[in-house]
Amino acid sequence: MDLKGKKIVLGLSGGVACYKAADLCRALIKQGASVQVVMTDAATHFITAVTMQALSGHPVHTDQWDARVANNMAHIDLTRGADAILIAPCSADFMRKLAHGVCDDLLSTLCLARPQRVPLLVAPAMNVEMWENPATRRNAAQLRADGICIFGPAAGEQACGETGLGRMLEPADLLDEVIASFQAKVLAGKRVLITAGPTFEAIDPVRGITNLSSGKMGYAIARAAREAGAEVTLISGPTALATPHGVRRTDVQSARQMHDAVMNAVGGQHVFISVAAVADWRVANASAQKMKKQDDGATPSLQFEQNADILASVAATTSVSGWPYCVGFAAESENLVEYGAIKREKKGIPLLVGNIGHQTFGQDDNSIMLFDDQGHTVLPRADKLTLARQLISEIAKRIEQRSLLK
Repeated sequence: MDLKGKKIVLGLSGGVACYKAADLCRALIKQGASVQVVMTDAATHFITAVTMQALSGHPVHTDQWDARVANNMAHIDLTRGADAILIAPCSADFMRKLAHGVCDDLLSTLCLARPQRVPLLVAPAMNVEMWENPATRRNAAQLRADGICIFGPAAGEQACGETGLGRMLEPADLLDEVIASFQAKVLAGKRVLITAGPTFEAIDPVRGITNLSSGKMGYAIARAAREAGAEVTLISGPTALATPHGVRRTDVQSARQMHDAVMNAVGGQHVFISVAAVADWRVANASAQKMKKQDDGATPSLQFEQNADILASVAATTSVSGWPYCVGFAAESENLVEYGAIKREKKGIPLLVGNIGHQTFGQDDNSIMLFDDQGHTVLPRADKLTLARQLISEIAKRIEQRSLLK
């Protein structure tokens, strides 16, 4: 549970999106957080305090003068043990209050009185015209300047019937944002390009050659890199996985398509992580029509030609600028220590991540081995997101060391 032991003050200001706060509250708790709900009077017109109390398991506070607080200082007491304050939904009016230091109700007062160590996170929710209004844009800019994190908003259909920016992020996306806010920003300002998933090499229009890669490790690394503050581009072969929140994704099928997409995107990247299980060969004589079974039992004759080595192609570009820092993946079936070391040197890259393919493909956990010029290090078996975060931390350390040596 990524939020185990965290204490979150969940503030609700007035808006239809209050209904999403119910799911968000449950999601935060499922990730281990303790949630204290504080609502404005306007919020109680959209969802009841009874509902939020039932979901959070704690009394909901709405009044600055709540007699349940022993010293009648709810605006002080509710934040002193908190790890973060999240306002979701955050209306245009409440953004104004935060931007100008207004404290005329419990929620706005506790935000102003919060200790500086407690991050303030807001999820805007309003009509598209309200969001685009210059006054709101000025308030949003002031919040960012004050170090307040703004999550969203998203674009889409709105309760008023209009369409555009202003929708509050969905609870799952907000949960990802909250979790990310607690991760160290070791790649802040960096751009990271990642490949993930299998490739598919066509035999004919309905058949092809692929592998058992699920893409889970690559997608976990993309999420971890984004949590670490990086701008992340993910180039993915065919998978059934959802794009990690905040990650830009390009879908491809074949190894050639992946090669072209990578080479088009690699310029200006600081890190390239080649996680995809790319086919070494493609069918040179793929049929334009479906191959039919022959009455005499004759089998088709397939001819193969080698695909371009994507990692080697990218590594060759580093000789000019020194970027990107290249990280490769090796999925072996045996002799990982020997083959991993050989592959890293052959590819000419500073870091290679090795694993046993049939022990990781499709699984939710894994054990990996890091190969560099000092030897190899084992990261013990864990869920793939945990491993991804550890890998991103290792990459960040190596980038910093390399920068210091230059």
